[in-house]
Amino acid sequence: MKKSISILPLAAVVAAVFAMPVSADGFQSVEQNASGLGVAYAGAAAVADNASTVYYNPAGLVQLPGAQISLGLVGALQRYEFDNDGSIGLAGGDGGQAGQWRSLPNAYFSWAVNPDLSFGLGISSPYSLDLDYDNDWLGRDAGIEARISSLNINPAIAYRLSDKISLGFGLDYQTLKLKTSLASTSDSDSDSDWGWNAGALFTLSPDMRVGVAYRSGMKFRLDARPSALTAFPGVDGSGRFKTPGRFSLSVWQQVSDKWEAMGDISYVHWKRLDDYDHDSWRLSWGAAYTYNERWKSKFGLAYDRSPVRLSDRTALLPDAHRIWFSLGGQYRFSKYSALDFGYAYQWVKTPRLNESLGSGVRLRGDYDASGHIIGVQYTQGF
Repeated sequence: MKKSISILPLAAVVAAVFAMPVSADGFQSVEQNASGLGVAYAGAAAVADNASTVYYNPAGLVQLPGAQISLGLVGALQRYEFDNDGSIGLAGGDGGQAGQWRSLPNAYFSWAVNPDLSFGLGISSPYSLDLDYDNDWLGRDAGIEARISSLNINPAIAYRLSDKISLGFGLDYQTLKLKTSLASTSDSDSDSDWGWNAGALFTLSPDMRVGVAYRSGMKFRLDARPSALTAFPGVDGSGRFKTPGRFSLSVWQQVSDKWEAMGDISYVHWKRLDDYDHDSWRLSWGAAYTYNERWKSKFGLAYDRSPVRLSDRTALLPDAHRIWFSLGGQYRFSKYSALDFGYAYQWVKTPRLNESLGSGVRLRGDYDASGHIIGVQYTQGF
């Protein structure tokens, strides 16, 4: 039977994705597709239900028959409103709502050469930030603006060793741009580097998969003018800026004809960066319920443990631990095409700032912080 291909939805998503600029916000972004948003990205290295598995675990490519293209757009807002509480030697306003909306477009392609060998390609933005305070805020000497944007190109290959084990490997070429502004100076620079990602997928039964995946960190060399880019956490005095490696362990299970469950634990090696004394980890759990051949609903929870503590928190990166509450769904146009959508609210533990700006000068206060994430993704098989 000839496969049914819906051209109009595919064309609409292509136009939407590539018309949006890659803006910035949120230093490391797990939101590299929208299909996982509804389950808070639980089981990301094991689900392997569309071509975005290139990013989360390339071994999952062998789960996808034929050829497939998956295009998505995620919009995220991280709210940071500072409330002065005992700052010393500083004058000005509270800076307003510093967090800005960011857009994270992504595109993935998979091709099954035969039942045991598959290729894939992914384009995404793994690191981003968009923080912009009012120019007259009292912490302007600590920072007014911080922006990170990135573009990652990720070809990958996967091979099925047996009915139980598949392996995948990918190369990553990534460009990263950082811009910082303080009261007295502003600077920006960009660089590129190569990295890699790899994974394994274990099919324990037709109804259960376990995935393990690793994505390497990278090293960038940026302009290092004093008090500009070096004011951003992680940039050393010579302008070296590293990104962390990430390890994930995921599980997916078909619990019944209607229910799926998935879970994930991820560990991120932030201590390889200057100015970071702690690594971080993430726990997530999600479920999906299939109503009929067209509709599926999703929900999930996650806990992100931040690498940033009070002793190293700065106005340019006021991050803190957070809990995700996610909802989403999927509508299938046909056997070969689907639209995924989702929303997540992030509850953020109140970030406390106590930053020294010189002899006798200190920026102190709390942030009212939260996050909102929305996303849509279209997948078309051929």
